[in-house]
Amino acid sequence: MLSLSSPAKTRFSWQRPEILLYVLSAGVPLSFATWQALLNNFAIERAAYTGVEIGILQSLREVPGFMAFTTIFVLLVLREQTFALISLALLGVGTAITGLFPSVVGLYCTTVLMSIGFHYYQTVEISLSLQWLEKGHAAEVLGRMIGIAAFSALATYGLIYLTKTLLALDYTFVYMAGGAATLALALFAWLAFPSFEGEHEQRKHLVLRRRYWLYYALTFMSGARRQIFIVFAAFMMVEKFGYSVEAVTLLFLVNCVFNMLFAARIGRLVRQFGERLALTIEYVGLIGVFAAYAFVQDPWIAAGLYILDHAFFAMAIAMKTYFQKIADPRDIAPTAGVAFTINHIAAVFLPVLLGFVWIVSPEIVFLAGAGMACISLLLARLVPERPEPGTEVIWNERAASVPAE
Repeated sequence: MLSLSSPAKTRFSWQRPEILLYVLSAGVPLSFATWQALLNNFAIERAAYTGVEIGILQSLREVPGFMAFTTIFVLLVLREQTFALISLALLGVGTAITGLFPSVVGLYCTTVLMSIGFHYYQTVEISLSLQWLEKGHAAEVLGRMIGIAAFSALATYGLIYLTKTLLALDYTFVYMAGGAATLALALFAWLAFPSFEGEHEQRKHLVLRRRYWLYYALTFMSGARRQIFIVFAAFMMVEKFGYSVEAVTLLFLVNCVFNMLFAARIGRLVRQFGERLALTIEYVGLIGVFAAYAFVQDPWIAAGLYILDHAFFAMAIAMKTYFQKIADPRDIAPTAGVAFTINHIAAVFLPVLLGFVWIVSPEIVFLAGAGMACISLLLARLVPERPEPGTEVIWNERAASVPAE
């Protein structure tokens, strides 16, 4: 077991926490990109889903995210690194068996299993990243992680496109291949890397602090409006514009190329210009995108909006580095679980609620997303230019700048 502050060296130069994070980042999309790319077509073609069922499924998928606060209790018996690997493996298993259950209830069950692994892994990844990475380089490394995940997803989408167009493989085989690839990478990470420890021992109880309120609020709104993109934007492409699985996969490919090329650069821009500006740009852009979703009639314009929508999500790096800068280092692990739960409060009920709204008027769903982005923009303007402990919101920064009389 190696401490990050220890001078001890690993056996090979690549056996470092940063490299492990890159490897794990590559493992998630092998399963999740497979599940996501095939979902809407599989649900409609094999399980006869409508907007109601897809809304219920997405709400069920978010329940494990809502329960992410329980991560801290698991960490009483498991190390974070070990828990990350187990969660990644569970994601692979859930994806691998999805094609074996082509029914409404069957898809609900496999989705929940896959989601348990996915959400617990995401929670622990955030915690480990903020513990292991230096503040001055965190944004750029997080950007590289997004880029590596995008490359992995790009390869996955490319293989899906080829297997569906050239080989006409069944959904069952494709799901199994994606899940098995994630399992293989989790096994490699377990065998190839030593155990790492952060510089600060993490608290082993839930942490909910008043001074983190702005981070909690940003996290809640992020989870709420993100559902519009994840659930209904992609569903619109299939239901309204008749996109095939190949066409949906091509959209995902373009999104991945963007992240591969620009995510690390966005991380550098966050480091250079600060979290406040980055979040402002993200939410201004999302207001326009969601408003346009409501009235778009051309499938090519809809595709462009979908790509632009996805591009703004790389800016979410700023929310993570904002918390890293204001947090007590011992609060990172317990707060990661709490924040992930907060992120998923709206995600549990919103897809079901908006699924029924969708039947009446899809336009209202997207206008609601624009409203959520407006609230997020107002919150983003409260982030100080130089966040740190004691300066978590902009009025604390202004108060500190006023000289005492």
